[in-house]
Amino acid sequence: MSLEDRLYPLLSLYDRLPQGARNFIGSAYRRLPRRIRYGKAYGQFRELAEEAPSWSESDIREYQLRELRRTLVNAASYCPYYTRSFAKAGFRPDAMMSLDDFAGCPSLTKPDIQQHFDELTSSEIADAQKLYITTGGSTGVPVGFHLQKGVSRPKEQAFLEANWRRAGYFDNARLALIRGQVTDSRARGNIIAYDATRDWLMLSSYHLTDERIPEYLEALEKFEPEFLNIYPSAALQLADYLQRHDQRWRTPLTAVLCGSEQLTLSQKRLLEGVFHCRVLRWYGHAERVVLACEGTQSELAYFWPHYGYVEFGEPDGDGLREVIGTTFHNMAMPLVRYRTGDFVRLAKPEARREFAWPAVGEIAGRGQEFLVTVTGRRISLTAFNMHDAIFDGLYAVQFFQEEPGVAEFRYIPSPGFHSSRLDQIESGILRKLGDDFRLVLREVAEVEKTPRGKHTWLVSQF
Repeated sequence: MSLEDRLYPLLSLYDRLPQGARNFIGSAYRRLPRRIRYGKAYGQFRELAEEAPSWSESDIREYQLRELRRTLVNAASYCPYYTRSFAKAGFRPDAMMSLDDFAGCPSLTKPDIQQHFDELTSSEIADAQKLYITTGGSTGVPVGFHLQKGVSRPKEQAFLEANWRRAGYFDNARLALIRGQVTDSRARGNIIAYDATRDWLMLSSYHLTDERIPEYLEALEKFEPEFLNIYPSAALQLADYLQRHDQRWRTPLTAVLCGSEQLTLSQKRLLEGVFHCRVLRWYGHAERVVLACEGTQSELAYFWPHYGYVEFGEPDGDGLREVIGTTFHNMAMPLVRYRTGDFVRLAKPEARREFAWPAVGEIAGRGQEFLVTVTGRRISLTAFNMHDAIFDGLYAVQFFQEEPGVAEFRYIPSPGFHSSRLDQIESGILRKLGDDFRLVLREVAEVEKTPRGKHTWLVSQF
């Protein structure tokens, strides 16, 4: 297990220390070799990601078949849910001789995970090797799942860095982040934090108002980052402010790294004009099932065939297809043919390909949705997304807003949910929304859905 995974339970304690103490401990930790911080698996996955572009199509097919069989055989052997569902479908992982044989495997949905969590968890992997996190993703359906310590997080680190290297990223680069960091829950609170373990500047996603954006610009100019890792919605807010106030971006950047929300090609062009550098779009999710990123020279998004196995559902009326993924490497809770609820538009057959990998021209599953506080702060629901157990026991959640500063939090409880947890849920939400927001909790039988029948985080009336 990596040192990072061993220390993860102490993260909340570290975060409560005075900044001076965090700087001292963090800088000492940062000097440790990466193989110690991230563990042996990090080096293996980094080597895999670096070699991946040179692989032939036959090499890729052989690798994917081997990893699929490994995932499926383990799932069938140690996860009762898969044992039962595979038998019901007449699917035998050990009989898979080609990728075509995978077509007979049943799929998995978010409600399946909610209702059969324990049966989807491997009995082979010790509890000490499992890391529990949750996500509401872009759908408003809270889902908890296990990652595998010593595997999932170093793998993600290695492949994310491989994504970013397509835009010039290098080890120990100075990075500024505006991606959901809660620096202060007060409307007038501090917007700046410093992560000494990585030498990263962390800026709040929750205070991007005209009044406070100058503080962001000043902090960025002082820190002089080489890369800006930012939610697209936050980048667009900064760009809009600069344009409306006839100001220029004054911090030279190598690239802007944009993920977790949809960023259209026209919006990307706008940001590149404002920030005077390449804007790199990438796609991933907390479940760590599949990962995609634009190429070095191409604006198509390519799914890493070495990270997980991706499939695409049937096209809807708009030509969009659901992303369906199968886990590689995470044996603590393998997700097999997992329907993510995210939608993409496949690259046109005549499009010039940089890699012989699955490619899409548009990732349309994640919009830029905001709650608006009474003081005018716009809170991206991507930034709001919880990764703890606060929404456990809720089948679906949704915000409904008709006026600034007030929102209704609608929730569908599971049979085992107890109302005594509502105070904890309310305080957890308000910790992120801030003190210029009023919340009303309401139990419902159904939440509103999109025309495609998809749950959504937000219904806004203004």
